[in-house]
Amino acid sequence: MSRLVDTHCHLDFSVFDADRLAILQHCRQQHIQNIVIPGVSAGGWPSLLSLCQQHSMLLPAAGLHPCFVHQHQAEDLVLLEQLCTTDSLVAIGEIGLDFLHRRTSADNDNNDQRAMDKESQRHYFSAQLDIAGQYHLPVLIHALKAHFEVLALLKQKRDVQGVIHAYSGSYEQAVEYLDLGFKLGFGGAYSYPRASRLRSLVTRLPLQAWVLETDAPDMSPLSHSGERNSPEYLSEIARVFLSLYDSHLSAKQIMEQLYKNTRNVFPVLEL
Repeated sequence: MSRLVDTHCHLDFSVFDADRLAILQHCRQQHIQNIVIPGVSAGGWPSLLSLCQQHSMLLPAAGLHPCFVHQHQAEDLVLLEQLCTTDSLVAIGEIGLDFLHRRTSADNDNNDQRAMDKESQRHYFSAQLDIAGQYHLPVLIHALKAHFEVLALLKQKRDVQGVIHAYSGSYEQAVEYLDLGFKLGFGGAYSYPRASRLRSLVTRLPLQAWVLETDAPDMSPLSHSGERNSPEYLSEIARVFLSLYDSHLSAKQIMEQLYKNTRNVFPVLEL
């Protein structure tokens, strides 16, 4: 299996500090060519960029994640636009909308606060889509319980394309994303037999729809359930895809198409 690219991995997170170099060495041995590292908040961008500068196989993205909306400031958007002028970023991400309500003791079912959070998410998401369009960068989109709104906004900003990370929507929504020029992220969630609806999408959608990802340290595949996820497991995720994709094509042809899909999102891979 050759020319693998992990299109979404948070290798900059501190959970990898102890063994990051060993992980990268193992990735090279498995022919993992590149790993795209998305940012989630402005405070983490400097260390993420520094890490990618140290290892040429790591490709940096920067974004303001919807789940960290309380940390974001207006000046973060200015800083993000400044980063786009350096030619180091390969994408804007991880950005998007997350409307899955996770209740906490402090939340106290505050509907007004949730409404404010959603509006703030929409603001940062829309602004980052505009920046991506201005600088001709792809986007890495997090969409959870929010595909309707994400699609509606993308239809207003048709100059932006990229990846719908950890795709979990319906077949019909997937077709809409594909019509807008997006790819869908295939990761660990698809490795679980109980994810029958997700797994059925693999054969219902064209091969050109997909790119591979781990989302490490989260979303571990079945073979590592309950463990920290790692980009080392990308080859296992690729094997899951091959097992689900019913085609007359050979495994080599399928993997080459997945690589081509990834290259279409990240033209830097052609260099």
